[in-house]
Amino acid sequence: MRLEPLYQRDREQAKEEGRQEGKENLILRLLNRRIDEIDASLIGRIKGLSIEQLENLGEALLNFSSVADLETWLNQQSI
Repeated sequence: MRLEPLYQRDREQAKEEGRQEGKENLILRLLNRRIDEIDASLIGRIKGLSIEQLENLGEALLNFSSVADLETWLNQQSI
């Protein structure tokens, strides 16, 4: 059995998880700056987003002025 394909798959998965975590952290920092502190329940919902949803949130947050805007956006994502 060759271990190289398994190693490559694990490496790609780790790379994707790293991208996800990096995007989550950036979005959370931007949200904290834009609308102040975000509670743990909203942070959990944001961490449940896909990479595509995080990218969409990154664009949408530019129009947010309150936590209510974030909650509305998250509710529209069916999370």
